[in-house]
Order: sequence, then structure tokens, then C-alpha cells
Amino acid sequence: MKANVGTVDRMIRIIIGLVLLSLLYFIEGNWKWIGFIGIVPIVTAFVKFCPLYTLFGISTCPVKNK
Repeated sequence: MKANVGTVDRMIRIIIGLVLLSLLYFIEGNWKWIGFIGIVPIVTAFVKFCPLYTLFGISTCPVKNK
């Protein structure tokens, strides 16, 4: 897996993931389980790889010159 998630993108993903996970605590009823979707952006931030980015040919990771 080649890294395709940059630093700013990772921070945004972590924040969004934490906000979604907080729904488990703040929302009552069946809709609170939608908060588990927050696991996906957190995992993609930590592994620095997003499968959807490869499908669309996107990369927010800076290119290193050799």
C-alpha cells in the first residue's frame, strides 16, 4: 500500500472520526449507531491509505523528489 493521505487530510479525518464517534454518547435511539462510521476515517488516517483515493486517482500526500 502506497501512502496517499497527507498530513492535513489525516488531521481532518481524525477530527471527523472523533465527532462521529461522539454520536454514540450524545444521541439516543437507533440513530446513535451511525457513530461507528467514525472508525473508518480514523483507521484511514493512521494507516495513511484510503482505498477510495486509489479508485479516483487522488493523493493528498506530498511527492518526494529523489
